[in-house]
Amino acid sequence: MNYQPLAIKTEGLTKVFRAGTNILELLGRRSEARRCTVALDDIDLGVKQGEIFALLGPNGAGKTTLIKILCSLILPDAGDVRVMGFDVVREQDKIKTLISLVVGEERSFYWRLTGRQNLEFFASLYNLTAAETRDRIERAASLLELTDLDKRYQEYSTGAKQRLAVARSFLNGAKLIFMDEPTRSLDLNAAAKLRDLIRNRLGDSGCTFFFTTHHTQEAEVLADRIAVLDQGKIKACGTLRELRDWVGNLRVSLEEIFQKLTQSRGILHDGGRTFNFGTSR
Repeated sequence: MNYQPLAIKTEGLTKVFRAGTNILELLGRRSEARRCTVALDDIDLGVKQGEIFALLGPNGAGKTTLIKILCSLILPDAGDVRVMGFDVVREQDKIKTLISLVVGEERSFYWRLTGRQNLEFFASLYNLTAAETRDRIERAASLLELTDLDKRYQEYSTGAKQRLAVARSFLNGAKLIFMDEPTRSLDLNAAAKLRDLIRNRLGDSGCTFFFTTHHTQEAEVLADRIAVLDQGKIKACGTLRELRDWVGNLRVSLEEIFQKLTQSRGILHDGGRTFNFGTSR
């Protein structure tokens, strides 16, 4: 059997934010103990290649911090973190050629350029040939059902702008696409359309998708597996069926499971083990 590394693997991942130095400390007039915020606490997580994985948690749970570490935008304070088999601390350049990041409120597009011109500009940053650029834009536009690429970006609806941002994530040939609350700024109809595209079109692209959300319905509809993050800790991880098995009710909604997990304010455990259904190691 050929070994296929996990798309994402973390062991003991910890991130602590420390308060900055104030002016009195710089002048040597006062020395205070620094306030610390533990954003991520001993995170063990595995994401399989080719799956759609949801990181579900309330606001302030640590979701964006985790996704930034996985994208090599900030460094962990402790633990081992590997993305597509590469270490996020020592092999950042290799990781960045294999991933893309889509955020919920995209502001990096040029408003006076058309959708196509925007995609052509970003494709040029990857040193693609004209033929490669054309092929990747057409493929991405087809996947995301973008039929008006020659319209100015400023004329796009909010939903179309977000779909264009997802289309851009395919230009570098990424194998792993991160989405940080991709439907955050969308209305109900636009959010539903994007979810449908992710589940029914992008899921067959061969890429691994890792997205964060605080909407239980979104995680339930989209994800192959779900991890619940609260106060910097993974409370449970598994398929929806596995999470339902844990509570002993196959009809219970993910929202009820989520409330139970986050209201407990402690790691759910069995003999000292965090619940991690369907082993990812």
